[in-house]
Amino acid sequence: MGLILAFVRVLFLTFLLVRYTDAGARNGAYKVFNVKKYGAVSDGKTENNKAFLKAWSEACQWHGKAMVLIPRGVYILDSVLFLGECNGYTAFNLKGILKPKGILQTSDQWITFRYIKGFFLGGGGTLDGEGYKHWNRHDCLKNHNCHPLAISLRLEFIQNGMVSHIRSINSQNAHMSLFGCVNLNMSNLRLSAPGDSPNTDGIKIGSSDEIKISKTRIGTGDDCVAILSGSKNINISQVHCGPGHGISVGSMGGEGSVTESVVGLTVKDCTFNGTSDGTRIKTWASSTTGVASNFIYENIRMMNVGNPIIIDQDYCPYPPCDMKSNRSMQEYTAKRHQFFPWSWRFCKVVMFQRQGFITLVSLNNVQYLVYFSDLVTFDGHG
Repeated sequence: MGLILAFVRVLFLTFLLVRYTDAGARNGAYKVFNVKKYGAVSDGKTENNKAFLKAWSEACQWHGKAMVLIPRGVYILDSVLFLGECNGYTAFNLKGILKPKGILQTSDQWITFRYIKGFFLGGGGTLDGEGYKHWNRHDCLKNHNCHPLAISLRLEFIQNGMVSHIRSINSQNAHMSLFGCVNLNMSNLRLSAPGDSPNTDGIKIGSSDEIKISKTRIGTGDDCVAILSGSKNINISQVHCGPGHGISVGSMGGEGSVTESVVGLTVKDCTFNGTSDGTRIKTWASSTTGVASNFIYENIRMMNVGNPIIIDQDYCPYPPCDMKSNRSMQEYTAKRHQFFPWSWRFCKVVMFQRQGFITLVSLNNVQYLVYFSDLVTFDGHG
């Protein structure tokens, strides 16, 4: 009798286990790959590339939803590439702090994710680029033979992804760079570096489509967000920018570039506080044919901003520059802007107002159509 009861109990437990497993699969449970099980050491001294890459490789090969887990602690990484394509949706759950090896193997790259369809990066962890150890040797804009510093996080050719609840501090170069990405949502990020740190853009976007950035705070030494050529359908909302150089399109053109365009940009419900610039469109003084169109800026609040709106077609940070120009029609729509003071810089224009919108006609045969509604100015202390 006892054997029969034991057998029945085993069958019942087996049934529950199978049912629980099936339910977990239906509910999207992840297979977890903990980097510590692959030898990662969180002592802030040991390089962990081998352990991280082994965990990533097995997660990427998993047929189903896989998660690489980085528990709390400080982990050192050299330049590392997490490469797809993977067999299923892959998550990188960062709970700890990542710091770079002293001298990176690839000077301009630290952490890169590439060729992944279905990707999540989050967890509340931190990327600490320790840029303060390197900024004093950053002179690449003046010395073209220099080695550029590392971008903390590169996302390249990612499709259907999400980046959320990640902090990046003291990046050596830009905090995050997107290239060739499609349908990527970024939210609840905190990106920070000193206001005088060189070239520490918050998020750089190039040749990407359907990118959304929301509920994010960026304070850095360069552009909070930079939208580069080939990008389209970019939506930025509820972003606090400052310090920094504002939200910029470009710079576009320049030596050796081909026809360039940025089409479809919405910046909405954003705040600029203590930035050198607000919303900016910049094109190199000598530029190829290109177009920046279908831009909407709505409900923007600016406080203590040096130049709230800049349309700059003679961008030349380090003269001399070739001043020959070749431009096309530009459209720029701004709704419910709040700022003080009003400022235009580098844009030689003739201004006249008619029926609620201002048409700007530049002296170098470039036309900007700028529409304002519900324009409010204030003293910058509100």
